[in-house]
Amino acid sequence: MNYWLLLVTFVAVNLDFFIIMLFLLHRYRTMDVMVGYLAGVLILMILSFTIGKALALFLPEWLLGLLGFLPIYMALHDKDEAAQQTDRAPILATLTTYLAVCTGCNLSIFLPVLTGMTINYFIMALLFIGVLAVVVVWLIKAIGELPVVKKGLTWYGDTLMKVIYVGVGLYVFYDSGLITHLLSLV
Repeated sequence: MNYWLLLVTFVAVNLDFFIIMLFLLHRYRTMDVMVGYLAGVLILMILSFTIGKALALFLPEWLLGLLGFLPIYMALHDKDEAAQQTDRAPILATLTTYLAVCTGCNLSIFLPVLTGMTINYFIMALLFIGVLAVVVVWLIKAIGELPVVKKGLTWYGDTLMKVIYVGVGLYVFYDSGLITHLLSLV
């Protein structure tokens, strides 16, 4: 098993989410973000390993582009309603954000990396990626505590997060081919 390939793949598919995680860590407790993020990473790795090929056979790539609606919805959602939700809301918010932002990339990029693995190697890869996810949360939390970053997040965090969510949603539409598919129907 090539741990360097797993590391590079992990960073590549999560790079955009690392920025979003700054905002999530500013808003929610570190442990909540870590649990939601780790759950999302593990879910997508397992999906890539077990049903990735089936998705490629039965679902056109543009259909995954519909996931772009989720970050746009989250950007437009009233934050007062979110504050009234249960204690699990931060974990769920992190999980759904991660799944919305990273599903297409994870499935398409991790699928070829994981395809040839035996179940034993896959379990080792899962543990390796899980450890990386925990380390990344602590690293991004430390970056978010830098005075200039913390001040920027306090002043502009909510607005910047909404702009990033809308941008990610639009990118998912574009990258998945959803826009091209819809234009071809016209």
